[in-house]
Amino acid sequence: MALNLALAGDRLRGYLPHRGAGRTLALITFIDSIGTGLFLTGAAIFFVRSIGLTAAQAGLGLSVGGAVGFATTVPIGVLGDRLGPRRLLVGFQLWRAVCLVALVFVSDVVSFTVVAALMAIAETATPSLTQAVVASAVDGESRVRTMAILRSTRNAGFSVGALLAAPLIAAGSAAISEIMFGDALSFVIAALILARVPLTRVAAARRRSGFLTVLGSFRDWRYVGLASLNSVLTLHMTILVFGIPLWLIHATRAPVGLVAVVMVLNTVMAVVLQVPFSRHATVPGGAPRVLRLAGVMLSACSVAIAAAAYVSPWFAAALLVLATVLMSLGEIWQAAGAWELSYRYADPEREVQYLAVFSLGLAAQDIFGPALVTAAVIAAGTAGWLGLAALFLVATLLVGPATSALDRASRLAATHDSEEEEEPCCALTA
Repeated sequence: MALNLALAGDRLRGYLPHRGAGRTLALITFIDSIGTGLFLTGAAIFFVRSIGLTAAQAGLGLSVGGAVGFATTVPIGVLGDRLGPRRLLVGFQLWRAVCLVALVFVSDVVSFTVVAALMAIAETATPSLTQAVVASAVDGESRVRTMAILRSTRNAGFSVGALLAAPLIAAGSAAISEIMFGDALSFVIAALILARVPLTRVAAARRRSGFLTVLGSFRDWRYVGLASLNSVLTLHMTILVFGIPLWLIHATRAPVGLVAVVMVLNTVMAVVLQVPFSRHATVPGGAPRVLRLAGVMLSACSVAIAAAAYVSPWFAAALLVLATVLMSLGEIWQAAGAWELSYRYADPEREVQYLAVFSLGLAAQDIFGPALVTAAVIAAGTAGWLGLAALFLVATLLVGPATSALDRASRLAATHDSEEEEEPCCALTA
């Protein structure tokens, strides 16, 4: 019995960062994600019942906000390199809290759209800023592992937040406002703790060029190409939220209650498997390999979803569960590979800007992914899912050439820097 408890304790410690800063970041993520879980569970009802918006008005406001967030992501990355990612992330946590409180007093679609856009600026910038803070707070070997722990923690926090939101939603419109205040409080607490997180890595020297000059000087199209391929693989999120539920309802005979099972299964897999599976991304050659694995899993997932339309209800349910497992594995491997590769090929002097560029793919998926899956894939039926499977395979095949091109560019840059360092020595000898 004691041995089993010891083994369980060792496994549990494997889901915690080794160092103090990493553990503090995990605590911040848990608090933040509880509030976000509250918001995600009750937001749609709040928009309609409390603000009085139609579903179409809420969707339009959020879409405009997403576009604004997309447009501001890279400029905020440049600002993060100048001010420091931790300082900027603290500011954005407080910014989000103010926006959530403002939502309680919104009463029309115009003001809602303005607040949604202000929120989206912070929401879209947060992933790259968080990734940069992790890079500054933990050593290089622990970056991907820490990001994996934060992702597992975030999924656990979402579940807690969803459970806390349930009684507030049941209590009626007045209580739903408490969801906004609860989420705002979580951001304030997270900001206060984040401000005290020690940064162990000395920041790289920042370029003194003007803001607009730095913003317009980004020319690393190989990095953009890899980010674009990664963007294709992030469609797993839209498949989970829109693809599987809508296909289940309209094209299969599987029981509708399976949608809840699918969501829980994905959450459990993300919490339990993200940390151990992410280790494969940090070994030599591991990051491109796990990104390719993600593409293969997502392609197989798409085929399984298509096949569910042609079988009996229980076989359809089994295929959709299988598709969820494959999709979840794709999600886990895509995240791990993306973290490692985005860190590896980022310019140390412009790290936040590079990470912001990489995160644009995620923002683009949020904007265009739902339309692609609903209006193109599902509307085309089986052919649409098979086409999506082919798209995933194409992205998978291109990962190798994309990373090889970045490796060659890195070696050339290192050789050039080495030659520049040797020139003064040679000139002095002459």
